[in-house]
Amino acid sequence: MRHAGAEALDGLEPLLQELRQVDGLVERSRGVFYRRSRAFLHFHEDGRGLYADVRVGEEFERLPVTSDDERRQLAALVRSL
Repeated sequence: MRHAGAEALDGLEPLLQELRQVDGLVERSRGVFYRRSRAFLHFHEDGRGLYADVRVGEEFERLPVTSDDERRQLAALVRSL
């Protein structure tokens, strides 16, 4: 599974804008977010859809973000961590 390209990130732009507003997150490059000095969130794409890898504790968890509902769930999770 490859990292999300520019076209995929274009489709995620409303979500990216929301994530940019979360205190403590820094977008080091488009769609790649850090919390403090650690990688925290980035996106992947494949033929089945879009996915986010988000750090939950010490490990990354892969979550689907293809649908609007999945994107809302990711945003809520990020705000809760």
